[in-house]
Amino acid sequence: MHLSPRSAFLLLPLLAVCPAALPAAHAQSSWQLSTSDTSITLAAEPHAAHLLSIAGPTHSQLLNSTPESLPSAVYATPQPDAPAIPVSWTFDPAGTTVSKTRIDLLYRSASPALTLHSLWIARAAFGPIEHTITLESHDSREFWLPLIDSLALTDPNPGNALHHFSVEKGADSPSAQGTHLADITPGFSWTGYSSTYADASAKLPREIIPFEILYADSLRQPGFYFGLEFSGRTRITCSRQTSALSTVLGLNPEPGPYRTRLTPGGTFSTPTAFLGAFSGGLDGAGNRLRLWVRDVLGNPLTWRDPHYPYANNNSWGSGMAVDEPLALRMIQDSKELGLEMYHIDAGWFRNVGDWIPDPKKFPHGLAFIADKAHAAGLKFGIWTDWTQAALSTEPNALNIRDPKVVNWMISDLGPDWKPEEFKGQTIDIGVPAAQTWAAAELKRIVESYHLDMIEHDGYLLAQGCLRADHPHAPPIASTVKVLHDWSSDFITANNSTDVSDHTVRAYYALYEQLRREHPGLLFEICNDGGRMVDFGSAAHGDYFSITDTYDPLSNRRAFFDTSYALPAAMLESYVEKWPTPTLGQFRYMLRSGMMGWISVMLDTTIWTPEQHQAAKAEIALYKQQLRPLIRDARLFHISPRPDGIHWDGIQYYDPARATGVVFAFRGTIPDQPTHTFPLAGLSPTARYRLHFQDASSPDRIATGSELTSGITVNLRDPLTSELIFLTRVPTPAAHAAHSKE
Repeated sequence: MHLSPRSAFLLLPLLAVCPAALPAAHAQSSWQLSTSDTSITLAAEPHAAHLLSIAGPTHSQLLNSTPESLPSAVYATPQPDAPAIPVSWTFDPAGTTVSKTRIDLLYRSASPALTLHSLWIARAAFGPIEHTITLESHDSREFWLPLIDSLALTDPNPGNALHHFSVEKGADSPSAQGTHLADITPGFSWTGYSSTYADASAKLPREIIPFEILYADSLRQPGFYFGLEFSGRTRITCSRQTSALSTVLGLNPEPGPYRTRLTPGGTFSTPTAFLGAFSGGLDGAGNRLRLWVRDVLGNPLTWRDPHYPYANNNSWGSGMAVDEPLALRMIQDSKELGLEMYHIDAGWFRNVGDWIPDPKKFPHGLAFIADKAHAAGLKFGIWTDWTQAALSTEPNALNIRDPKVVNWMISDLGPDWKPEEFKGQTIDIGVPAAQTWAAAELKRIVESYHLDMIEHDGYLLAQGCLRADHPHAPPIASTVKVLHDWSSDFITANNSTDVSDHTVRAYYALYEQLRREHPGLLFEICNDGGRMVDFGSAAHGDYFSITDTYDPLSNRRAFFDTSYALPAAMLESYVEKWPTPTLGQFRYMLRSGMMGWISVMLDTTIWTPEQHQAAKAEIALYKQQLRPLIRDARLFHISPRPDGIHWDGIQYYDPARATGVVFAFRGTIPDQPTHTFPLAGLSPTARYRLHFQDASSPDRIATGSELTSGITVNLRDPLTSELIFLTRVPTPAAHAAHSKE
């Protein structure tokens, strides 16, 4: 990472990007595209686009010595031994378009008749720039494409003292590590994988949220982040050989050989990549990226709702035993507690694949429950796993023996196959007929059951398939491996990435259609507890279940990790039953799930009157004071990652409101009743009023400089917590000006 003067960077031959620049696209071959944080320089070389450099706000920059690697050949068949059909790309200046926010460099191939767009977009005035490569066929023949990376960069001399940071998904249960920080020294080599099925077994590396951060040790800790807006099988690599630093982002080429179909008149697009610059270390990157995800990828209608994120009550504390009497009790108690949504989890349906309410459990149906929730002032949502097929023979059920459904299956199941309680076998919604069925079924579920929210769970999307007659590439028999888990076949083969690509794009299309039909509908992305926590899902859902383990420590670990990448309001923690012999430990349990979207996942009617009153007060505090900060404030990781033994904490501060809060949690060490947290994001000379919610210390006023050195918290008992609210004290001049107004 060069720290050379910005003036030297600006000596490059550039064309300022503006509407008037469009005619000059014919004469110029270099352009600059910028946001307030990030500036890139592009060159249109004769046979490929070339990202020359990416620069940040503190004169930092990465250079790139290699143009984009465009496919030099296509194939007539998907077989690995198919003869190559050479492709020669030529830049088309007449077809290239340039504006303030968009550069689209066009390349053509005469034979085969193909066009390729290297598209770069700045969708906000701040934050990263996005990049997609789209290939279009104008040929009468069908072709098979090799892998095309989304983004590749090689800096021949990036400088010293660079660090690499990545974040694991909290799928299943957060690991003991969760985040990974390494020095980028010669010989450094890292690969991170992401998919819709993040196998958390010890045999495979933990999957990552598909992004990475690179930063330097200099005073302002400048750096760059790169990521992918896609939920399918992707990988990111970063390595340093001698002096050169390289990073590559895109679809996962393993196990390969990768092929994808390009039909006559068809298109193929790489997963969209984003690249951004920042200063201020890891939290500097996170505070910029989270805001960009909210403003660019998030659903504007959701973010305009002042009640988002909702305080939710979920039935899974009673497991599959949910029924109408329990639901009605939970709705009434949710109203008493001040909760805002009632969510029926798995167990409400007749059978897997047959998404009709069980008449024994819900004799009046789900619409009846929804109407009761609405009458109590609550939103209503349900759990579904709508791509799972099983054995129900009811009309419209996904039955694995139904000839129509058989054609959608990823594998043939034996005569003795049986589903689990709430999991069956995944269908391939990349098949057009299956996608059409799913669209109608989703519409029916949402409208028939009067839903305000729909959650998807389980292994929703196929990422491997044995069929040779689906739109994806056929499998090569020698590459096929089948893992049987939770009643499902999970298939790995050379076509896995292509299967995943087709199903993910079908899933996006289905949710985009459902969003158009029901603009106010909320989408929870669960997928077996945090296996689809990524930026593509963030663009199609409203919040994530970030882990499938719900004790206080697991919730805090998953939140600590995921909040480096995604808005806190989108990060759901489920608060499950946990030993709470004291009210202090009861609040500790609740607050461990209150730093983002809170979902209580237990039968609250079993709480003691004292616990009920304490929970009611905490929920009111969440809605009135915490939620505005969770939505809008900057977030700072002011402690090491939680381990349950030592103290840990998270800080919010919103300069616009001049308010903030510190979540402080004490660990299990008996002789550590006191801890000091260094705060961030405050003005050194300003004064701040501190309010200790549980009166663990007297309220007082301190300067920003004092708080940056540290705020001391005292908690008598292990496994307890405190909330410290910060309010900036107006200066006399500011107070006088306000009084005159």
